[in-house]
Amino acid sequence: MPAAVRAAVRSVAPSHTLFRSLAIVAAVIMPALVLRVLDIQVDPVVGLIVYGAAVVGASFVLAWAAEAAQVDVSGSLAVAVLAVIAVLPEYAVDLYYAYTAGHVPEYTQYAAANMTGSNRLLMGLGWPVVVLVSVLVARRRSGRRIDGLELETSNRVEIGFLMIAGVAVFAIPVTGRIHIGFGLALLGWFGYYLFKLTRGEVEEPELVGTAAALGALPDRVRRIVVSMLFILAAAVIVTCAKPFADNLIGAGTKLGIDRFLLVQWLAPLASEAPEFIIATIFAARGKGDDAIATLISAKVNQWTLLIGSLPVAYMLGGGSAAMHLDGRQIEEVVLTAAQTLMGVTLLLGLRFRRWTAWALLGLFLVQFPLTTTDGRLILSAVYGAIAAVALVRNRRAILPTLAAPFAGRAKRHGGPPHPHAEQIQAS
Repeated sequence: MPAAVRAAVRSVAPSHTLFRSLAIVAAVIMPALVLRVLDIQVDPVVGLIVYGAAVVGASFVLAWAAEAAQVDVSGSLAVAVLAVIAVLPEYAVDLYYAYTAGHVPEYTQYAAANMTGSNRLLMGLGWPVVVLVSVLVARRRSGRRIDGLELETSNRVEIGFLMIAGVAVFAIPVTGRIHIGFGLALLGWFGYYLFKLTRGEVEEPELVGTAAALGALPDRVRRIVVSMLFILAAAVIVTCAKPFADNLIGAGTKLGIDRFLLVQWLAPLASEAPEFIIATIFAARGKGDDAIATLISAKVNQWTLLIGSLPVAYMLGGGSAAMHLDGRQIEEVVLTAAQTLMGVTLLLGLRFRRWTAWALLGLFLVQFPLTTTDGRLILSAVYGAIAAVALVRNRRAILPTLAAPFAGRAKRHGGPPHPHAEQIQAS
């Protein structure tokens, strides 16, 4: 890492930031570890709060460590390990549900709920918020009316991967199941995605806050500390995933809240909070195009690694070669797939316009009062209609986007945004 960059990193985040942040996280995590180690049973609502706080705290630690690790990351193995660790908070609960569904069929609904909720939350809330914050910041800086974000040509790789996976996942509602063969195919697609990233250009990271304090440590100390943080945070998440998931269901029963909806939205919101916050912070710093590129990459991970892992966990838990879904679960998958298709097709032109962000956010919010089959299917049709129009408008970009994963070199967007591109499209 160049000396000038390292000096800048050190000047941004003094060491006391690191100790303060880790002390706060430790205070948040410790109650859950005490309950877990001593096997103390508490009220489901209390357990949900305690274990949920621990998952969120550990998620922040992973996010900081993953950012700081970019200073040293090189080679395909390191990239692969970082990618898997970075998504651990989001997937731990869902894989627990899928594993348990292998011998307790009732848990299949919770696995489907968590998977669809996390996907829709990222695209329906995360993407629009980052874009709208970026537009607001750019407008204040330039004094002009800003239309949206201009993505880089290299982003076609992520969009192409997501588009192909998004179309393929429609096989789930068509067959009514997630077969182990389909899951392995998605995992293979994710593996190829990692391969593309390892062959991409590596850029110097821009670190802020706690991650910057980690990055400013001497090389040997930094690598040891980052490795320890990865291990400790992963251990906390694995330890707390089961009680958090069980208390989530128990709290829903006690409070009279639909357990499906609670699992669908609360668990993903807790696990994705660090990612959302970090992306929003960078958008507020004028790095909106790179921030949204990071969330697009996260969506690729969700739509391949997460879905592909479910039938594997299900089989390991004692289930058959296919995780069968009921009518409600199929409707949720259709709605999620339709939303994904709309989001991808609107980005084919490599522009994330302001109205696109409002459309994704508005349709995301509209779904909550729609509690019937007809409502979900109508909303899916709206997503599909917008996607069809976007395909026609961006028809010249379809083939280049589909070909992008198989040609050229990818730009690595596995961590926080980079300091280069600030291309904001003005009207």
